[in-house]
Amino acid sequence: MRRVLSLFDSTVGKKAVMAVSGLILFGFVFAHMAGNLKAFEGQESFDAYAQFLRDLGYPALPEYGVLWIARIVLLLAVAVHIIAAIQLWSRSRKARGSRYRKSDSQVFSYASRTMRWGGVIVALFVVYHLLHLTTGTVHPDFEYGSVYANLVVAFQSVPVVLFYVVAVGALSLHLYHGLWSVFSTLGVQNPKIDRIRRPLAGGVAFVLFAGYVAVPLGVLSGIISL
Repeated sequence: MRRVLSLFDSTVGKKAVMAVSGLILFGFVFAHMAGNLKAFEGQESFDAYAQFLRDLGYPALPEYGVLWIARIVLLLAVAVHIIAAIQLWSRSRKARGSRYRKSDSQVFSYASRTMRWGGVIVALFVVYHLLHLTTGTVHPDFEYGSVYANLVVAFQSVPVVLFYVVAVGALSLHLYHGLWSVFSTLGVQNPKIDRIRRPLAGGVAFVLFAGYVAVPLGVLSGIISL
């Protein structure tokens, strides 16, 4: 246990924790996007998919059992990802001290320079998204169990759709930098991988952005409707 805590306390250990937790979150984000796109298949297909997720593991586990296990794992991944990020930022800030200059950041890409604020936006977006379409707390017309209808009604609001597009843009930039840097963080040094990791990360980030904004824009344009 001490060795694990000692590893986490090191800079390398914190970066590894961020990389692994980031990969877990990336897997969820990709799977969630794929599920969302089922909205284009219509209400019956989308609601059936939602019911399938609720029934996963039943009767060995109660209804929602697997979903809650997944949610707990995701919450833990988010927690350690944020904690490690804050600690690394604090450690880096202290190490730079008075030597820090604004021009130093010019060596980084735009996605890298906005990584910290992008992470904050993504965190706020996740909280809003859960309150909006999972619990219905900020969804005035929310009906429990009516997953497709809740989604369509929610995205008929232009301000809500604009917020989602901006937030997903921040998420995509965050993922782009994370995917680009994860190989180095995990110690994977290969010239062939180094040549393709930036365009690969950019391509994956673009696919996720397009996949996530497709549904709210589809509702707003009338392609997805009740």
